[in-house]
Amino acid sequence: MVFNPGMGGGSMSKMLKQAKQMQEQISKLQEELEAREIESSSGGGAITLRITGKQQITALKINPDAVDLEDIELLEDMIIAAVNEGIKKSQEMVSSEMARITGGLKIPGL
Repeated sequence: MVFNPGMGGGSMSKMLKQAKQMQEQISKLQEELEAREIESSSGGGAITLRITGKQQITALKINPDAVDLEDIELLEDMIIAAVNEGIKKSQEMVSSEMARITGGLKIPGL
């Protein structure tokens, strides 16, 4: 079989154009997701936090009734639970939105 560079050149060009469009869409979505926030809570609302799509905590509220100086460990556990849940929700949001653009294609680094 002889390689003919003229064969399929149009489809390769089309594929590269589509890849470039997808890359632009991904970049735009990443910027949007970095600004988007999700709320998470634990302890029946005793601890609430807001976290971005970039897993940055932007707000943390602690209900004063949740603060028991005799049981600081419980407060610490509730904060950890709220943070972990927020990170999980944020990652799920990012994965879901990226899948819409990539059609479920796994792209390293995203």
